Amino acid sequence: MTENSGRTNGLQPISVGLLGTGTVGGGTWKVLARNQEEIQRRAGRGIRIAKVADQDLARARKLVGDQATVAADAWEVVNDPAIDIVIELIGGTGVARELVLKAIANGKHVVTANKALLATHGNEIFAAAQGKGVMVAFEGAVAGGIPIIKALREGLTANRIEWIAGIINGTSNFILSEMRDKGLAFDTVLKEAQRLGYAEADPTFDIEGVDAAHKLTIMSAIAFGIPMQLDKAYTEGISALTQADIRYAEQLGYRIKLLGITRRTAEGIELRVHPTLIPVRRLIANVEGIMNAILVKGDAVGATLYYGAGAGAEPTASAVVADLVDVTRMHTADPEHRVPHLAFQPDQLSDVAILPMEEVVTSYYLRMGVVDRPGVLADITRILADREVSIDAMVQKEPSEGEEQVDIIMLTHETREKQINAAIVAIEALPVVSGKVTRIRLEELGRN
Repeated sequence: MTENSGRTNGLQPISVGLLGTGTVGGGTWKVLARNQEEIQRRAGRGIRIAKVADQDLARARKLVGDQATVAADAWEVVNDPAIDIVIELIGGTGVARELVLKAIANGKHVVTANKALLATHGNEIFAAAQGKGVMVAFEGAVAGGIPIIKALREGLTANRIEWIAGIINGTSNFILSEMRDKGLAFDTVLKEAQRLGYAEADPTFDIEGVDAAHKLTIMSAIAFGIPMQLDKAYTEGISALTQADIRYAEQLGYRIKLLGITRRTAEGIELRVHPTLIPVRRLIANVEGIMNAILVKGDAVGATLYYGAGAGAEPTASAVVADLVDVTRMHTADPEHRVPHLAFQPDQLSDVAILPMEEVVTSYYLRMGVVDRPGVLADITRILADREVSIDAMVQKEPSEGEEQVDIIMLTHETREKQINAAIVAIEALPVVSGKVTRIRLEELGRN
């Protein structure tokens, strides 16, 4: 250590309890140990993980050696009067909630990377923390190592946030990238993602948009100063996407990404996760593999893009340790001098309505299989016009030799979702239309 690096204003190291020594917990221990000198210089005092809890005692002991006390029971950590900060990295919404609330009740600050916990029980947890005058920090809960929470809570605080659109699930992005690059079917790529460890044995949360909805709910609450409202988020996954739609989108100058979108409108706040066509010219459309990217539009700053690793041991640990430093710095500060959990003062949160999906206004990609005969197109365009749906572009594929059926692809101008839904029902009822109409939402991401 240099002479300056040892200066800690005479303060004893802050004492931290770590719950969970899995991927992120292990990463947190290693990053804190490796960068201890720099962290101490930034925080103004040492940060020491004094106690670790994990049911896998062998794993925990292998990680920490004789540098920390190891316990099988997490309650030992949250009830230990010597612990100042509890890091919760066990996941889930059951025992994790109980442990976090107990830590708060015991006057301890909490750092967590648990997006499901916050999206589901965040309102309760933040209220409890406010009552006890302690902090709950959660940078690691959204987009791994990308400091998007800090950007929304602090960096963009001068702005009226207009909308957020993010690729916030690496598993889904990897699958879509591979489908496009290699021309493979969804099921084939999913198996590869599982083999590589990018997807769980049960990938439902990732591929059906649930994980993204957790993260979007948190970002929306911070951006617009509203309570967590996960139950009102619209969620649609990527499992139904076909190679044909990815190929057609590419031909039309678009990429399909699973986006989390939240937008402030005069009618309410949009909160939705679904596959989305994005123009190839947008930077976010070119984010590939397991990487994450979030586009935030503020009234003063304009559009800002945040890109990086959205998961993994050390990227997420980067966020967890940054939270530890923030909490350590503000440990002795009066609660009213700290940045509020959701950026807005707790008594200033507004209960703005979440817009039902059928009331959302956006553009659409439609693909339908039709019998190749005169008048078919006229029937379809009439149905769309009757429901005030305007066509922006259209492609009609040539039928293969000996086939009567052709694909028609349409891109619409912006319209309300209930109008497009009504149009699809009428189109599917036409005798010349076979099967279901494929509908994928389209966002230009360039509008106000």
